[in-house]
Amino acid sequence: MMLYPRISLYALMLASAGIPLYIHLPQYAATDLGIGLGALGGVLLAIRLFDLVQDPLIGWAVDRWPQKQSSFAWLAAGGLAVGFPLLFGLQASPYVLAKMIPILLLLFSAYSLGMILLYGRSTSLAKSAEPRAVMTLAAFRESGMLIGVILAAIAPALLVGMGAAGQGYGAFGLLLGAVAIVTALLTRPVWSQPAVAGRPLSYASLSQSGATSLLILAVLNSLPVALTSTLFLFFVQDYLNLPKLAGPLLVLFFLSAGLSVPLWTLVSHRIGAKATLLIAMPLAIASFVGAGFLNPGNAYGFALICLASGAALGADMLLLPALFSIALTKAGLSAGTAFGIWSFAGKLALALAAAVTLPLLQAFGFTPGTHNTPEALSALVAAYAILPCVLKSAAFCYALRLPSESSS
Repeated sequence: MMLYPRISLYALMLASAGIPLYIHLPQYAATDLGIGLGALGGVLLAIRLFDLVQDPLIGWAVDRWPQKQSSFAWLAAGGLAVGFPLLFGLQASPYVLAKMIPILLLLFSAYSLGMILLYGRSTSLAKSAEPRAVMTLAAFRESGMLIGVILAAIAPALLVGMGAAGQGYGAFGLLLGAVAIVTALLTRPVWSQPAVAGRPLSYASLSQSGATSLLILAVLNSLPVALTSTLFLFFVQDYLNLPKLAGPLLVLFFLSAGLSVPLWTLVSHRIGAKATLLIAMPLAIASFVGAGFLNPGNAYGFALICLASGAALGADMLLLPALFSIALTKAGLSAGTAFGIWSFAGKLALALAAAVTLPLLQAFGFTPGTHNTPEALSALVAAYAILPCVLKSAAFCYALRLPSESSS
């Protein structure tokens, strides 16, 4: 098994862990455990505040002890292997939220460690430090990510079809734990590659390299994706009234993202990463606009939106981390600490989306899985389509300011 496919496999493990935390968790907590959306949003924001300190420290540790790459990789996989069976094995009780918090801390910490290690070692794992080589590595990594996302999206429904109890979440937790263990065993050779050392990070060096502008863009660009990820199942099930199609539509969205990665890679080799990004971002804006005009029951219309927004996501996942890695490499900076900050920035966007929109939807009277008033459903549409459109437009305007960047 060659190195790049192993990198894809490790990325698959992390992505299959991320989807339950960001998409399945709100649904699971609200319907299976009886936790209010406002309370869950507050917990997720508190964990993100914890990440404010933790993620840069993880990045610093990855840079400080490069010889411990294998240990870090095992720690990340081990945390996921333990945490997911515990999370999806919870039962509804008066103290279920208190029990969930330490488990979520374990899972988010393990997920952070794995992500920062994988992205922070981009230059070490690529065949060379040239932009084209880094972009090729990114294509393998993001393809693995998107395969993991698809598998995690469909797994609960498949497990129910195979006889799993309830919504399949108990069996899902055990499956995720097994995937983490198998991945840790198969990807050991990845972490034997020597790490490339860089200069210590500072605000001045980040700014001079152009990485600060990319960090700001990452936050702006993550906010609309965070909103739609958090609210996807609610929008399909409660507004569109298509509960049986929620799983297939989610798979279609991520399948479109995965299939678009090779295309975006080819385009970026020809016209540069920035120009490719500026093609993809309006595609996302158009999809948000389209979602705002859908009527309940319009499965075909939403399928087209899933195809367009999925393709736009594929570009985001491929290009932004690769651009960040290229900027760090050109400036000779340590990547671990930088990707620790990058990781926090992305998760902050997800937490803000949950912490702001979930309580607001609750305030407008929205309750998942029940009959909702027109006002509550209008609030859901505004949060899922209109607000992301505004935020993505702001990110596009900011991206226009980036210096031209060629991947060739």
